[in-house]
Parts: sequence; C-alpha cells; structure tokens
Amino acid sequence: MWKTKTGSKLRDSLLGALLLAAALALATLPGETSEAAREGLALCYNVVIPSLFPFFILSSLLVELGLASGLGRALEPIMRPLFGVSGAGASALALGLVGGYPVGARTALELYQTRQCSKEEAERLLCFCNNCGPAFLLGVVGTGVFQDPAAGLLLCAVHMGSALLTGVLFRLLRPIGKRQRGAPPPSVVRAASAPAAFTSSIKGAFSSTLNICAFVVCFTVLLRLLTATGVLPRLAALLGGLLAPLGGSPEWALRLLGGMLELTTGVTALAGTGQLAGRMALASFLLGWGGLSVHCQTAALLEGSGLRMGGCLAGKLLHGLLAGGITLALARTLWGKEAAAVFAPAAEPWHSGAAVANLLPITLFFTLAVTIGAIFFTFSLYRKPKV
Repeated sequence: MWKTKTGSKLRDSLLGALLLAAALALATLPGETSEAAREGLALCYNVVIPSLFPFFILSSLLVELGLASGLGRALEPIMRPLFGVSGAGASALALGLVGGYPVGARTALELYQTRQCSKEEAERLLCFCNNCGPAFLLGVVGTGVFQDPAAGLLLCAVHMGSALLTGVLFRLLRPIGKRQRGAPPPSVVRAASAPAAFTSSIKGAFSSTLNICAFVVCFTVLLRLLTATGVLPRLAALLGGLLAPLGGSPEWALRLLGGMLELTTGVTALAGTGQLAGRMALASFLLGWGGLSVHCQTAALLEGSGLRMGGCLAGKLLHGLLAGGITLALARTLWGKEAAAVFAPAAEPWHSGAAVANLLPITLFFTLAVTIGAIFFTFSLYRKPKV
C-alpha cells in the first residue's frame, strides 16, 4: 500500500511539474504558441475537415443502415481465414485504407457497438484498419515532400500492402477462437431508418471531427513549445548520438521524434536534402506508425467503449517497421551501395525519370508478392485438418 501511495504521489508531482512548465512556456512564448495554434487550425480547415468529415458520415451510414452486415455475409469467407475477423470487418478495412486516420478505428468501434463483431475482433481490426489515406500520401507526401506524385504512389503501395500484411501476421501470431461472444449473426442486426441514420451520422461525424481537430491543434502547439524551449533539440542530439553507428545525426533524430509525436510535422520535415533511401524509409515508418497525436485521437474515440489500445499500438508499430523495412530494402536493391547508409548524405535526387519508372513496378511486385505469399500460407494453415 505504501508503495502504491508513494508511486501515485510521485506521478502526481511529476504531472504537476510538467503542467507548471507548460504554463510558464505558454506565458513566456505567446507569439510562438499563437502562431502554432493558427497553423493547427489552418491544417484542420484545409486538410482534416475536408478529408475526414465525409468519410465519417459514410462509415456511420454503412453501419447504421445495415450495409456492413450485408457486406459481412458476402466477405466472411475472405475476412475470417485471412485476418481472423468477421466479414463485417471488410467495411472497416476498406474505409481505413481510403479514408485516412482515424476512419478505420471509428468504423471498427461502430461495428462493435452495433454488435456486428465481437470485442476481440474489433480490437484486431484496430491493429491494421486504421491507416493513412491516399489523399495525404499522394498530395502531401508525394507532391509536397518528395516533389513527385510517383513517390506518393510508391509509398501508398507499400503502406497498403504493409497494412494487409500486418493483419495477416496478427492472424497467425494472435489467433482468435472460432466462437466469439457478443457478435450475433449479421442477419439479426437491426438497421435504422434512413432519416434517423442520416441525422445520427452527421451529428456523430461532426463531434468526432471536432475532437480530432482539437488534438491536431494541441499537438501542433506542443511541438512548437518543445522546439522553442530546446527540449526536443536536446533529445534529438541524444538520440542522434545513439544512431551514430548508422550515420545518424541530430537533424535526422529531430525528424524522427517530431514524426513520432505528430505525423504531418515529421513527414513534412523530410523535404529537401538528405539520402533518398533514408528519407523514403523514415517516411514509410512514420506513415505506418501514425504518431502520438493519431493514437490520442483513436483513444478519444474508444473512450468508454471497453476496447483496449494495446493491440492497436503494437499493430501500428509493426506496420511502421514493415513499411520502413520494405521501402529500405527496395531502395538498397535499386541503388546498391549508395543506399547502404540509411542516413548518409544525398547520393541521387528524386526525379520522375528512369529511376521512378523502374521503382514503381518493383515496389508493387515486391509488396504484393510478400502479401500474397503470407495469404497463401495463412490459407494453408486454415485449411489444414486438425489431428
């Protein structure tokens, strides 16, 4: 009991000290915080609201009108052996791949709340259905960061393939029992009327979008404060020293730390100079991981639902490692020794010439080959009779 009280007091004291430091930073750097808040609001206005709000409405309509239930009956023979979830999870997978963070998580939550999947299945869906959308990959990363839409296509192919591969690996490593409690057959799910579903979807989508915008602004301000006060650069210098055997530097460490906290900030920091293989691999990792801001958004959606975040965090870390590893392997295959050092100085600029023409089909082939191989291996295990 004494240890528990002592640990609680220490935690409260540390939290109080951090809040006091944040208050002092806000008071001493009003210009920085105001500018960061304006940038966060601009990001919400230009990117978050237009990209997420329509998909939130669509995901709610699919679930409340019973369309996900019909889709589940059709895709049960595919989703169950591949990913170990009911066919209704196909709607979360599809929307999670095209809608962006955290549309897939919200769809999985709605499937669980309407009893179209069990708690274990919903937590499994969170591991690989909550992904970055093609709009961000193609527009912001491809055109904005790497100055070529083909770069966005490459990362998009690796990102989607790694998400599917993550789902297959979780099916193999953490199987779910065949009998699931709390998930009735899709035929017994009652669909809401169209007017009620439409009204509820709009209100729910608006509330979820506002919550996400609040986290975006909060983490934008937090990153600016950590940078302006020197906390993040000092941590980057320490991490850069640890990554020195790989050619790491404080600049690369700062990009990594920023992206681990907030995805957009970390990815946009990869624009400019630097070894292409390292920038592409780090971008793939950050896109798969999602950032602490995205995970807080997901946790806010799941609050009070009983769904756990542990599997989701493990899945996103695995997704990031797979995506980064596949991207780095492809870069080393194409550029050889020039890409051997992940964080080496730039050896070749990205352009839309022969390198892009050669890289795109190899990326698609490599990602699809790994994914299809895992799928066939899973089918062989699933069909193997028990002795």
